[in-house]
Amino acid sequence: MRSDSLAAPTSSSERIDAIDALRGIALFGVMAINLVMEFRVSIFEQFLGPKTLASPIDRAVETVLAQAIELKAFALFSLLFGAGLAIQFDRLAKSGRRTVLLARRLTVLLGFGVVHLCLIWNGDILTEYALAGFIVLPLLFGPRWLIALTALVSLALYLVMQDFPPEGLFPSRTVIWRDVMDANRIYATGSFLDVLAFRLRELPLIASLHAFVFLRTIGLFLLGALAWRSGIAQNTRGLFVIALPAIGLGAALLYRDREPLGTIVLALGYGAAILGIAGLKRGKRLLGWAAPLGRMAFTNYIAQSVIFGWIFYGYGLGLFGRLGITEALAIGIAVYVAQVLFSAWWLRRYRYGPLEWLWRSLMYGVRQPMVVAR
Repeated sequence: MRSDSLAAPTSSSERIDAIDALRGIALFGVMAINLVMEFRVSIFEQFLGPKTLASPIDRAVETVLAQAIELKAFALFSLLFGAGLAIQFDRLAKSGRRTVLLARRLTVLLGFGVVHLCLIWNGDILTEYALAGFIVLPLLFGPRWLIALTALVSLALYLVMQDFPPEGLFPSRTVIWRDVMDANRIYATGSFLDVLAFRLRELPLIASLHAFVFLRTIGLFLLGALAWRSGIAQNTRGLFVIALPAIGLGAALLYRDREPLGTIVLALGYGAAILGIAGLKRGKRLLGWAAPLGRMAFTNYIAQSVIFGWIFYGYGLGLFGRLGITEALAIGIAVYVAQVLFSAWWLRRYRYGPLEWLWRSLMYGVRQPMVVAR
């Protein structure tokens, strides 16, 4: 038998439900922040200073999102992506095409990301993940100490850059103010072509935001890979030992205004706690609803962009800039619940989500079976 024949997508029976559940829960945090801070208003509005909120409920919801969820959900997604890349890498160890397949996987993701970034929503994270993945992939051939060292160096450089940002990396306040004014007009009332043209015009500003977190993404990918390689992610008891101290330390760092480091530590605590709970028999029943959503996270992420684009931009309902935080979040929760139900229904009939199936088929160069055998 040729070793290449061992290269195949992970079957449903081989999947790790706890990781899928964590991914599904993390998707809620990503959705909530994307919706409140990027679809509802311009992403750059936050850099013009705090805005007075009329509603006490909005102020309370904003505080919870900022302190407990905001960058922590994105950090969790980065950890999960790194772990997923390591899982794929290890599964393909006996395949002579491992490097080719994983490079193709990242190339396909990059293609999806560019399409999403340009045609659907410029808040896309897939492009950054694909580019960071190309940097991380060669390191997976190395020993665990190299992965750990590179992760620590990447995160240390990221933290230094937050305190001492490179000159000229971030646009001036005048440029940001002008972009926000244009966004308030074009996103709220523009046609699809108007929105598309403005979205493309914003790309240099969006790129500056990614530049600020790119080293963090690499570091978290490597930490996720290390968690898998070391067996920590599979050790339920060990996860609980990590979870409480990490959550406590992360909260303390946030309280002391050390947000960049606190966010990373708190995300590690969240991830360990949820994985630990989902690894228990009772926890599986408690969090099992999130696993199908996590298995279809790619499809659900893109679907959210399409749905929220239609709700908030001028070519749809044109609600951009017109809703408070609580109202927007209520819409997001309704969409999320619908996706939970749809994902469970879909995966009872099909092996993969639609975009997951396409991604795998392009990665392996073979049309993958889609319908669940009965």
